[in-house]
Amino acid sequence: MNRKNVSLTEGSIWKNLTLFAIPILLGQVFQQLYNTADAWIVGHFRSNSEYAAVTSTGSLVFLLIGFFSGIAVGAGVVIARYYGAKDRKKLDSAIHTTVAFGLICGVVLSVIGVLLTPTLLELMQTDESYFQYSVEYFRYYFLGALSIVMYNLGMGILRAVGDSKSPLYYLIFSSLVNIGLDYLFVGVFDWGVWSAALATSISQLLSAVLCIIRLAKGGEDYSFSFRRLRIEGPMLREVIRYGLPSGIQNSIIAFANVVVQSNINMFHEDTVAGCGTYSKLEGFAFLPITCYTMALTTFVSQNLGAKQHERAKKGSVFGIVSCVIMAELIGVVMLLFSRPLLSFFTKNEAAIDVGQRQIQVEALFFCMLSFSHCIAAIMRGAGKPLIPMFVMLGAWCVLRVAYISIVVPIVGESWVIFSAYPLTWTVSSIVFLIFYLKSDWIHGFDKKAAIEQQ
Repeated sequence: MNRKNVSLTEGSIWKNLTLFAIPILLGQVFQQLYNTADAWIVGHFRSNSEYAAVTSTGSLVFLLIGFFSGIAVGAGVVIARYYGAKDRKKLDSAIHTTVAFGLICGVVLSVIGVLLTPTLLELMQTDESYFQYSVEYFRYYFLGALSIVMYNLGMGILRAVGDSKSPLYYLIFSSLVNIGLDYLFVGVFDWGVWSAALATSISQLLSAVLCIIRLAKGGEDYSFSFRRLRIEGPMLREVIRYGLPSGIQNSIIAFANVVVQSNINMFHEDTVAGCGTYSKLEGFAFLPITCYTMALTTFVSQNLGAKQHERAKKGSVFGIVSCVIMAELIGVVMLLFSRPLLSFFTKNEAAIDVGQRQIQVEALFFCMLSFSHCIAAIMRGAGKPLIPMFVMLGAWCVLRVAYISIVVPIVGESWVIFSAYPLTWTVSSIVFLIFYLKSDWIHGFDKKAAIEQQ
């Protein structure tokens, strides 16, 4: 096994899960720095309208990128399965099919993003005071969509084969480049908000190139070559089978968040900036949970591929308990230090007030959000992506949008939007608990093999 890879099918469960998750955590911290650096530098050097344009972009970005990120999850599950089973032929096919498919998807996403930006922003009821800034930022952002897709796929492939360190190193490098370019373009050259998106695109391109180079060097059990780049129909169908539910789920949830953002946009500009600031803070704060759930998906997939069924179950329980405890501690810290944490992103006191109210409503319910993410990750790793898709669509989309659409016009206060999140997190957690206790998830890949072992 390659020295950079962590074995998830043998040895201490908690130690290997943690060793695998830590580089992912550090990598995700630097991943968050991409858009956060844009927001921080724009917030300090440009107008409040330009800051609002950047901070209100998250839901729309995820609407278009979320689908392909879901496909990447499916590819990771398939690759981890064959890696755990030591099936080199199918592993090679899965890697090359995934990369080829990603190249096509990246080009499509760039075209869609650039062309539909004004229409999507109008549907979100983006305020005229920063509408043009949002258009500029988005169009330059999506010009780099191919790099974003290829980096995410490359990162997913490396993690699926147990290498969570290389993506970390590449992210550290490219994030520092992004921060430097942000400061140069916005702070020194005094260019507009579009230049922050340009800096992000350039930095993502560097990450993608580094991932491809690492894959080309390969390891003992896998390798990548552009000459073998191809799309094999059966393997693509398998990747899509596991990834499509996650992609649809991501896109529809993102669409629901766009609807939520459109309701936020109806309030004052300070409210928009405050909610955007909170989202940046939450993005950082929740990273330990996000990364452990990523590790759980790979852990379950590799161990089921290796027929280590009991090990998969034990690791899942450990992951759930750890994540729920961490999430609640994070929520308490955010609640206690809300104002200084928010002030790091903006000096707008009105926006900080809004962000603080959102923390007060949501932070203590992070345990519910964490539990839902854990069960969803386990189910995906077990080859049952339809369960989290339907649960999250029902709770985080239909229920959330219906609640906000009905109650906001009646009450007319921003806290109603904030309260929708803990409500829907709790509902999804209850449903997930029922599925987890009753679903025969351990046989997600190979039911007959599990029966034969009994």
